[in-house]
Amino acid sequence: MYRTHTCGELRISHTGQQVTLAGWIQTVRKFGSISFVDLRDRYGITQLLFGEELNAMLAEQPLGREFVVQAKGMVTERSDKNLRLPTGEIEIKILSFSVLNRSATPPFTIQDDTDGGDDLRMKYRYLDLRRNAVKKNLELRYAVNRAARNYLHGQGFMDIETPFLIKSTPEGARDFVVPSRMNAGQFYALPQSPQTFKQLLMVSGYDRYYQVVKCFRDEDLRADRQPEFTQIDCEMAFVEQEDILNMFESMIKYIFKEVKGIDYAEPVKRMTWEDAMWEYGIDKPDIRFEMKIANLKKPSYVFLNKDDNATVINDAGFKVFDEAETVVAIAVTGCAEYTRKQTDELTEWVKRPQIGMKGLVYIKCHADGSFKSSVDKFYNEEKLKAIAAATGAKQGDLVLILAGPEERTRKAVSELRLELAERLGFRKKEEFRLLWVLDFPLFEYAEEENLAGRWVARHHPFTAPKPDHIDAMINNNPLIENTVEYLSHPYANIKANAYDMVLNGNEIGGGSIRIFQRELQEKMFSALGMSEEESLNKFGFLLGAFEYGAPPHGGIAFGFDRLCAILGGSESIRDFIAFPKNNSGRDMMLDAPGSIDEKQLNELQIKLNLK
Repeated sequence: MYRTHTCGELRISHTGQQVTLAGWIQTVRKFGSISFVDLRDRYGITQLLFGEELNAMLAEQPLGREFVVQAKGMVTERSDKNLRLPTGEIEIKILSFSVLNRSATPPFTIQDDTDGGDDLRMKYRYLDLRRNAVKKNLELRYAVNRAARNYLHGQGFMDIETPFLIKSTPEGARDFVVPSRMNAGQFYALPQSPQTFKQLLMVSGYDRYYQVVKCFRDEDLRADRQPEFTQIDCEMAFVEQEDILNMFESMIKYIFKEVKGIDYAEPVKRMTWEDAMWEYGIDKPDIRFEMKIANLKKPSYVFLNKDDNATVINDAGFKVFDEAETVVAIAVTGCAEYTRKQTDELTEWVKRPQIGMKGLVYIKCHADGSFKSSVDKFYNEEKLKAIAAATGAKQGDLVLILAGPEERTRKAVSELRLELAERLGFRKKEEFRLLWVLDFPLFEYAEEENLAGRWVARHHPFTAPKPDHIDAMINNNPLIENTVEYLSHPYANIKANAYDMVLNGNEIGGGSIRIFQRELQEKMFSALGMSEEESLNKFGFLLGAFEYGAPPHGGIAFGFDRLCAILGGSESIRDFIAFPKNNSGRDMMLDAPGSIDEKQLNELQIKLNLK
């Protein structure tokens, strides 16, 4: 046999045993007539001691980094113990060894603080995967996978595979398509999710389904996106929203306990989409800290139920506020003593193109009860005090105010809130806060398509309205004559029976109660601008299934890669995928995608038209 033990297994209790180890050489250290070698495998590192006789052999046949070797020897107690290693109390006094395979000089150092850049490490990903930091990420990924499966199995869910070669259907992103040789001129699509299949499984009577499944979307990439990614995909029949929320917040708590040892005992907080947008400017707020947004000008139609703070800033002759569609503010705890240099730096930060604001107004709420601002010319101390009170600011706090178009300004203040929290250490990676966001709008209006009067589904076209909004959807014509009219259209106020789970400001899961009656599903397709012929062509199989006793059902899909990244304290899901793509969607190791030869193109009856 190649080995009797792994390189992470031996302890002081094994002293005196003869063992055989095999692995990769991490380092070689020579000390006169003896040498020490650190041997590494997936399980850990063990120190090997080469005595005088074997050390002479090493002089003739040197061992290099990443050589694969087999070594036999006696377990002995180390004189210089390294208690940072599980195996640090022992070493192996080598009796014999053999080189199983030599290694070229690696293109980067295979250790946690490697000197390899992203592209180089992705090109040699099989070497990068040897690093302990990457190994820990994949071990965590496996632990999350195992915990999720154990929980779902215990709750009676059945793991059922669904096809990867399917028909192209609109789900919000571009499909990856696969030509069919046997059906010339026709194409499969890779699934963006198993959405319709899991609904069909509910119709088939498999009332608790799950799958840890690959999904594919041809979209622009960033740190938390990959063209192929993994979901924990789940569906249940004969359930209402409350059943889904209880089932899957329990699953996430179970994963926390099994993987991180965290007993998340408190109920998961719930928040409506309106409140999330009003108080945080985003539908996936980070609630590890407060710093809620105050809207200092009359809210849009979505927020008419909120207090109107318009009198706080109006009638001061300050055009920036008077002429702005939206004026919003946050109170930053304990930052009233920011210097002019610091407030100027924040002003430049919000002016960056990716934020898009023209400037920033501040109010310093000093500890002595006085107020100082960048708009003292327009607002006296009493007015500044009123503005500060509207934000919930206390003595010692700094109020930051942005003004401009509603959507951009709300997004900008949300980004500013997160940036300041990062600088102030409020976003602790070891702290985890869960949140359910509920009651999303069912529809959004696509302004670029206003001549056609088109609505788009905020989640996907299979999401059901809230039960008390179904009549409004069934009994109203979705057609809109112009952009102005959509605000007062009944469809603008229809809420989706949908829910997102948010962890530390990241959406980790999203789902909904599904439409299960043909009439309502046809109404949804019609609202999205599909003709009867188009809806039958794309989804006739689903509409037909709804005529054969479809049960009420709903589900959720968790972004598995993203959940792993957050639990691992990383911003990038690539760190938790064995063979990821880069930001251009390329596999640097395989050099894919690549061209195919003329013979393959001819078999597929495809002619390239490259310009």
